[in-house]
Amino acid sequence: MRRACVSAEFRAFAGGGTSPVVSRLRGLARLAHAECGGPGVGAVGLCFTGNCALTMALEPAVIAPVVNHPSLPLDDPGGLEISDEDAAAVAERVARDGLQVPAYRFENDSWCTGQRFAAYRALLGDAFDGRVLDAETANPNPPPFSP
Repeated sequence: MRRACVSAEFRAFAGGGTSPVVSRLRGLARLAHAECGGPGVGAVGLCFTGNCALTMALEPAVIAPVVNHPSLPLDDPGGLEISDEDAAAVAERVARDGLQVPAYRFENDSWCTGQRFAAYRALLGDAFDGRVLDAETANPNPPPFSP
């Protein structure tokens, strides 16, 4: 896990920018849409990659970004892991295309706080559908991380 946190692909401790891995994920979404067709691609981010789903919406093929308890940046509870330029472009795309951005977090999540959800709401307005889940619904004994 430590290697992933300091990897050049993610910006876990840097904050203030879009994770470099997102450009590769947007390319993958574009390829999947070209191969499979349909109205578009959904992107679900989870914890460490939570915000990647939102930034993937810069790819026109991505029509359903879902943000699940985004934990980055680790050192800024109200921060978003997205550059100012990308944030403006995402907000513009959401408004222009009517995208909705569902998001979920547990009420006791120390990595994804109400401050972070407030930052998403400030960026996306009514297109942001942040849901807070009861702490009791979380698995109290998740399986250990295994590389």
